[in-house]
Amino acid sequence: MDITTIPQIKHTHSGNFFLLSGPCAIEGEDMAMRIAEKLVTVTDKLQIPYVFKGSFKKANRSRIDSFTGIGDEKALKILEKVAKNFGVPTVTDIHTNEDAAMAAEYVDVLQIPAFLVRQTDLVVAAAKTGKTVNLKKGQFMSPESMQHAVQKVLDCENENVMVTDRGTMFGYQDMIVDYRGIPTMQQFATTVLDVTHSLQQPNQTIGVTGGRPDMIETVAKAGIAVGVDGIFIETHFDPANAKSDGANMLHLDYFEPLMEKLVAIRKTVNNF
Repeated sequence: MDITTIPQIKHTHSGNFFLLSGPCAIEGEDMAMRIAEKLVTVTDKLQIPYVFKGSFKKANRSRIDSFTGIGDEKALKILEKVAKNFGVPTVTDIHTNEDAAMAAEYVDVLQIPAFLVRQTDLVVAAAKTGKTVNLKKGQFMSPESMQHAVQKVLDCENENVMVTDRGTMFGYQDMIVDYRGIPTMQQFATTVLDVTHSLQQPNQTIGVTGGRPDMIETVAKAGIAVGVDGIFIETHFDPANAKSDGANMLHLDYFEPLMEKLVAIRKTVNNF
């Protein structure tokens, strides 16, 4: 799947990776617009094809009192507004068959969460919308096994599919990226590295997922060096007070310096 086939994507001949980035969850219109404006400015400057990411709701929470969203339609309309105001495509997670049809009215890419990627009905529902489908690799799955998830989308006559590695569970409270999986999955689909979720530390005793944001640059650099097609990074201007996944998000202030380094690495790799 060519990422430039997504409607409104900015075409580039720079040989860059593409980027899926934004906040973990849509917390409101002002925060989404503030983050989108910064990311669009930087990606335009560096010629990085860009897709704005934001979850319209969060269904897989650690505790029953965790933030789940501001309302489905309200959040989806904010994603639609981001797309219209900044001329970029958008991606959001879905969790049910009904979510697929609803979200497809507002966004360009439907993302299947890692815990749900083996749910055939959900994958098929997303594929049948005709939208691009981003399949998150389950923490419990091998890179090779993702070929079967990809095939489900292709069998629905939808060739717009990509896979995203978000690490493999190592023990009970840590994630590890096996970079051998990137070229393996590239054999059957466009492949993205989810940098920030790969640094989650789930199942903490307090019921809130932890993370290692100090390692974001390290993991991202390695992914670009290996030759991944795209990078997925969640970012926020105030991670400490974000309503979801703040512990592993990149602070917005560090976004541009990191992108500059990744672009430089990609240019070097392209010369070999």
